[in-house]
Amino acid sequence: MLTDIIAPDLQVIFCGINPGLKSADDGHHFSGRSNRFWRVLHQSGFTPYEIEAVHDTDLLNFGYGLTTAVARATSRADELSKEEFDNSLEDFKTKITQFHPQYLVFLGKAAYKAFSKKKDILWGEQKEDFCGAKVWVLPNTSGLNRGFSLDDLVAHYRAFYQVISK
Repeated sequence: MLTDIIAPDLQVIFCGINPGLKSADDGHHFSGRSNRFWRVLHQSGFTPYEIEAVHDTDLLNFGYGLTTAVARATSRADELSKEEFDNSLEDFKTKITQFHPQYLVFLGKAAYKAFSKKKDILWGEQKEDFCGAKVWVLPNTSGLNRGFSLDDLVAHYRAFYQVISK
Protein backbone atom coordinates (compact mmCIF):
# COMPACT_ATOMS: atom_id res chain seq x y z
CA MET A 1 0.00 0.00 0.00
CA LEU A 2 1.03 3.54 -0.71
CA THR A 3 0.47 6.02 2.10
CA ASP A 4 -1.52 9.16 1.36
CA ILE A 5 0.32 12.43 1.69
CA ILE A 6 -2.47 14.64 2.95
CA ALA A 7 -3.34 17.08 5.68
CA PRO A 8 -6.46 19.05 6.55
CA ASP A 9 -7.44 22.07 4.44
CA LEU A 10 -4.84 21.76 1.68
CA GLN A 11 -5.26 23.91 -1.38
CA VAL A 12 -5.05 20.87 -3.69
CA ILE A 13 -5.17 17.12 -3.35
CA PHE A 14 -3.95 15.39 -6.49
CA CYS A 15 -5.63 12.03 -6.97
CA GLY A 16 -3.91 9.35 -9.00
CA ILE A 17 -5.91 6.39 -10.26
CA ASN A 18 -3.95 3.82 -8.23
CA PRO A 19 -0.33 3.16 -7.28
CA GLY A 20 2.04 1.71 -9.83
CA LEU A 21 3.96 -1.37 -8.73
CA LYS A 22 7.25 0.54 -8.34
CA SER A 23 5.61 3.30 -6.27
CA ALA A 24 3.94 0.73 -4.02
CA ASP A 25 7.22 -1.16 -3.65
CA ASP A 26 9.24 2.03 -2.96
CA GLY A 27 6.56 3.60 -0.77
CA HIS A 28 6.78 6.88 -2.72
CA HIS A 29 4.28 8.42 -5.10
CA PHE A 30 5.14 8.63 -8.80
CA SER A 31 8.51 6.93 -8.36
CA GLY A 32 8.45 5.12 -11.70
CA ARG A 33 11.24 6.35 -13.97
CA SER A 34 8.86 7.13 -16.81
CA ASN A 35 6.28 9.01 -14.72
CA ARG A 36 6.43 12.73 -15.42
CA PHE A 37 4.42 14.00 -12.42
CA TRP A 38 7.24 15.67 -10.48
CA ARG A 39 8.73 17.29 -13.61
CA VAL A 40 5.31 18.54 -14.76
CA LEU A 41 4.49 19.95 -11.33
CA HIS A 42 7.72 21.91 -11.27
CA GLN A 43 7.61 23.11 -14.88
CA SER A 44 4.00 24.26 -14.55
CA GLY A 45 4.77 26.41 -11.50
CA PHE A 46 3.49 24.38 -8.54
CA THR A 47 6.93 23.86 -7.01
CA PRO A 48 10.09 26.00 -7.17
CA TYR A 49 12.20 22.87 -7.79
CA GLU A 50 11.60 19.36 -9.06
CA ILE A 51 10.79 17.19 -6.08
CA GLU A 52 12.33 13.73 -6.11
CA ALA A 53 9.86 10.91 -5.45
CA VAL A 54 11.79 9.92 -2.29
CA HIS A 55 10.93 13.37 -0.94
CA ASP A 56 7.27 13.24 -1.95
CA THR A 57 6.13 14.49 1.47
CA ASP A 58 7.76 17.85 0.61
CA LEU A 59 4.63 18.51 -1.42
CA LEU A 60 2.80 19.32 1.82
CA ASN A 61 5.10 22.34 2.26
CA PHE A 62 3.43 23.91 -0.78
CA GLY A 63 -0.15 23.21 0.31
CA TYR A 64 -0.65 20.16 -1.89
CA GLY A 65 -1.30 16.51 -1.15
CA LEU A 66 -1.48 13.15 -2.87
CA THR A 67 -3.89 10.24 -2.74
CA THR A 68 -5.17 7.51 -5.03
CA ALA A 69 -8.71 6.54 -5.98
CA VAL A 70 -8.01 2.82 -5.56
CA ALA A 71 -5.37 1.47 -3.19
CA ARG A 72 -4.40 -1.70 -5.09
CA ALA A 73 -1.14 -1.40 -7.00
CA THR A 74 -1.01 -2.57 -10.61
CA SER A 75 1.38 -2.24 -13.51
CA ARG A 76 -1.38 -0.56 -15.54
CA ALA A 77 -4.45 1.33 -14.32
CA ASP A 78 -6.64 -0.49 -16.85
CA GLU A 79 -6.14 -3.65 -14.77
CA LEU A 80 -8.60 -2.25 -12.20
CA SER A 81 -12.19 -3.43 -12.30
CA LYS A 82 -15.34 -1.33 -12.06
CA GLU A 83 -16.02 -3.09 -8.75
CA GLU A 84 -12.71 -1.88 -7.33
CA PHE A 85 -13.67 1.72 -8.09
CA ASP A 86 -17.17 1.13 -6.69
CA ASN A 87 -15.75 -0.44 -3.52
CA SER A 88 -13.34 2.49 -3.03
CA LEU A 89 -15.86 5.28 -3.45
CA GLU A 90 -17.26 5.56 0.10
CA ASP A 91 -13.84 5.53 1.76
CA PHE A 92 -12.64 8.08 -0.78
CA LYS A 93 -15.61 10.37 -0.08
CA THR A 94 -14.93 10.08 3.66
CA LYS A 95 -11.29 11.01 3.13
CA ILE A 96 -12.08 14.07 1.00
CA THR A 97 -14.79 15.21 3.43
CA GLN A 98 -12.44 14.77 6.40
CA PHE A 99 -9.44 16.55 4.86
CA HIS A 100 -11.50 19.20 3.04
CA PRO A 101 -9.17 20.37 0.25
CA GLN A 102 -10.12 23.45 -1.74
CA TYR A 103 -9.46 21.57 -5.01
CA LEU A 104 -9.49 17.88 -5.88
CA VAL A 105 -7.57 17.09 -9.07
CA PHE A 106 -8.12 13.74 -10.72
CA LEU A 107 -5.09 12.68 -12.76
CA GLY A 108 -6.70 11.14 -15.79
CA LYS A 109 -10.38 10.62 -16.51
CA ALA A 110 -10.79 7.02 -15.30
CA ALA A 111 -11.29 7.60 -11.56
CA TYR A 112 -13.50 10.64 -11.99
CA LYS A 113 -15.64 8.80 -14.54
CA ALA A 114 -16.01 5.86 -12.16
CA PHE A 115 -16.79 8.04 -9.13
CA SER A 116 -19.09 10.54 -10.88
CA LYS A 117 -20.82 7.96 -13.10
CA LYS A 118 -20.45 10.39 -16.01
CA LYS A 119 -19.61 9.05 -19.45
CA ASP A 120 -18.23 12.18 -21.06
CA ILE A 121 -15.59 14.08 -19.12
CA LEU A 122 -13.74 17.08 -20.51
CA TRP A 123 -10.29 18.12 -19.33
CA GLY A 124 -10.20 20.96 -16.84
CA GLU A 125 -12.67 22.32 -14.33
CA GLN A 126 -15.82 20.27 -13.69
CA LYS A 127 -19.22 21.77 -12.95
CA GLU A 128 -19.92 19.78 -9.79
CA ASP A 129 -18.01 19.79 -6.53
CA PHE A 130 -16.91 16.53 -4.94
CA CYS A 131 -17.53 16.45 -1.20
CA GLY A 132 -17.14 20.23 -1.07
CA ALA A 133 -13.97 20.40 -3.19
CA LYS A 134 -13.81 22.04 -6.60
CA VAL A 135 -12.90 19.39 -9.18
CA TRP A 136 -10.42 19.51 -12.02
CA VAL A 137 -9.45 16.65 -14.30
CA LEU A 138 -5.94 16.80 -15.74
CA PRO A 139 -4.13 14.33 -18.00
CA ASN A 140 -2.34 11.49 -16.27
CA THR A 141 1.45 11.89 -16.18
CA SER A 142 2.14 8.16 -16.42
CA GLY A 143 4.79 7.19 -18.90
CA LEU A 144 2.17 4.87 -20.39
CA ASN A 145 0.09 7.93 -21.35
CA ARG A 146 1.88 8.87 -24.54
CA GLY A 147 -1.15 10.80 -25.84
CA PHE A 148 0.31 13.87 -24.10
CA SER A 149 3.81 15.19 -24.60
CA LEU A 150 5.64 16.78 -21.70
CA ASP A 151 4.82 20.21 -23.14
CA ASP A 152 1.11 19.28 -23.41
CA LEU A 153 1.04 18.12 -19.81
CA VAL A 154 2.80 21.26 -18.59
CA ALA A 155 0.30 23.43 -20.48
CA HIS A 156 -2.70 21.67 -18.89
CA TYR A 157 -1.22 21.81 -15.38
CA ARG A 158 -0.10 25.42 -15.82
CA ALA A 159 -3.66 26.43 -16.77
CA PHE A 160 -4.87 24.97 -13.48
CA TYR A 161 -2.00 26.54 -11.52
CA GLN A 162 -2.87 29.95 -12.93
CA VAL A 163 -6.43 29.57 -11.64
CA ILE A 164 -5.38 28.67 -8.09
CA SER A 165 -2.55 31.18 -7.81
CA LYS A 166 -4.72 34.23 -8.43
